Amino acid sequence: MRGAASDEQADHQGDPMSYARVKPHRLERAASATLRHTRRYTGRPPAGETGADAPRADVVVDCGWGRLIFAHTFDDLDRMIETLRQEAPGTRDIVFYLQDPHVALSRAPQELFLDPSHTFRLWLTDYRPSRRRPKGYSVRRLRTREDAEGVQRIYARRRMVPVSASFLVASRNSRVLTHFVACDDATGEIIGSVTAVDHAHAYGDPENGSSLWCLAVDPQASFPGIGETLVRTVAEHVQARGRAFLDLSVLHDNENAIALYEKLNFRRIPAFALKTRNPINERLFTGPQPGEQLNPYATIIVNEARRRGIGVDVLDAEAGYFALTWGGRSVVCRESLSELTSAVAMSRCDDKAVTRRVLERASLKVPAQMIAGEAEENAAFLATHGRIVVKPARGEQGRGITVDVRDAGTMERAVASARQHCDTVLLEQFYEGQDLRIIVIDKKVVAAAVRRPAEVTGDGSHSVRELIEAQSRRRAAATGGESHIPLDAETDRCLAAAGKSLDDVLAAGEVLPVRKTANLHTGGTIHDVTDSLHPELVEVATVAARALDIPVVGFDLLVESPDRPGHVFIEANERPGLANHEPQPTAERFVDLLFPQTRGVL
Repeated sequence: MRGAASDEQADHQGDPMSYARVKPHRLERAASATLRHTRRYTGRPPAGETGADAPRADVVVDCGWGRLIFAHTFDDLDRMIETLRQEAPGTRDIVFYLQDPHVALSRAPQELFLDPSHTFRLWLTDYRPSRRRPKGYSVRRLRTREDAEGVQRIYARRRMVPVSASFLVASRNSRVLTHFVACDDATGEIIGSVTAVDHAHAYGDPENGSSLWCLAVDPQASFPGIGETLVRTVAEHVQARGRAFLDLSVLHDNENAIALYEKLNFRRIPAFALKTRNPINERLFTGPQPGEQLNPYATIIVNEARRRGIGVDVLDAEAGYFALTWGGRSVVCRESLSELTSAVAMSRCDDKAVTRRVLERASLKVPAQMIAGEAEENAAFLATHGRIVVKPARGEQGRGITVDVRDAGTMERAVASARQHCDTVLLEQFYEGQDLRIIVIDKKVVAAAVRRPAEVTGDGSHSVRELIEAQSRRRAAATGGESHIPLDAETDRCLAAAGKSLDDVLAAGEVLPVRKTANLHTGGTIHDVTDSLHPELVEVATVAARALDIPVVGFDLLVESPDRPGHVFIEANERPGLANHEPQPTAERFVDLLFPQTRGVL
């Protein structure tokens, strides 16, 4: 582990006790020096020091998601713990800069726990701004309620503790809290946020410090470096205010975030945080659970079940099988597919040709379709419709699908590719439109999202290949490894259609779609539209679920717009992913279906 500060910095700060004599580890030596005031300071101003700039006692800062309780401003440990006990429902308070954590825990071991996070510090005398400027987006202070609502959406997608828009707007001119947002220059959409806390304004910090909290980037954002830009913005903001350092707290296993902070020269310091054992914090203090290796689609359900006190038995983590037990009743699931889905309903969804016939008989609009046969027959179908989709009759996650085929040669290659996944290959009429996924549980629409194909944004220096690889890493990090952009023949075809290749360099800000399908597993992004879904689309989705007689299903439709009538059904998924539909309660409604007696359990 590398040190947090140089020997010269440690010597400059001075101390009656000579740490140089014992020659501790570099990190320990540097960190000890940075925390000397923290150890001494109890919030009581030294004799004769008064006024607005004097240190203050028992300092608590409301951050919207909860309170920051600065432990070193309390000279009474019991009073600090009692302050933490006053945590409001639905919030997460944090006692920060805790000294002697073992003593604090001994006072209330059943109520409190030591947060498994590391504290990192950036000495601002060592900070150097980047010469690279953001392209396609900009970072500024939060200004409006629309900005605040954008931050709320990102918090929901990241499953962070929510903050009310009113709080964010009300605190926008605070000297203690400063909220920054990253904004897409083309759309105006908020795609990232971070909050700075100024310790000097909060409590007259003798160390003249500051801290960074709630760094969050929209998992759907395609621009590179948003998180780094937000961190740098905070560093430069507090540096301009004359602060000495910038601290932050990060979970010990958040490797991507830690790599970013270390890249920017943040270093570990021995400061600790204390939290309460509340439902929000549960996964932090209960230890590893059975099935930690479940994928995100199973994990979201298992976590909701555990929250309600439902027993969980992981049967096959790799395949996503688990059993839920409550009140003497047990249900086996594979992600969102459960024993409540009949074999008949599952077989109807499994075969796309059968799905189409069932929906057509229910008077729902479906595309023209045929089974791929001889080259002449296939060519005739293509000639009739001009543009087609080629896909295996069975399969999932977009495997083997080729979209917007316009010539016979591409069609035959697509048929050969699809046959690698299923012997029966379908040719289907192509429709323009937005790719809409609707989740129906217990014959009710629970969530709807527009799915957009993967795209990259140029920066004027990196090749398309490098942009795709970087975007894949970001998508994988945002989805627990479930989403990435393949570098395959289909990607090559999409690039060629746009007159590009993997080795081309895009101009700064140039956006290039690199896939035709919008599947999450091939790098697609998901954008919630549940609240704006047109009533006709709600109705046709419930009609389709009844026609298939299936309790949980995900429908893929092509629509002009999710807030307008008109649709074409593409397929049905008997095991739809319930993750990535935040803030909609997909897992909650699934568990309601399985165990209705547990509805409303906190």
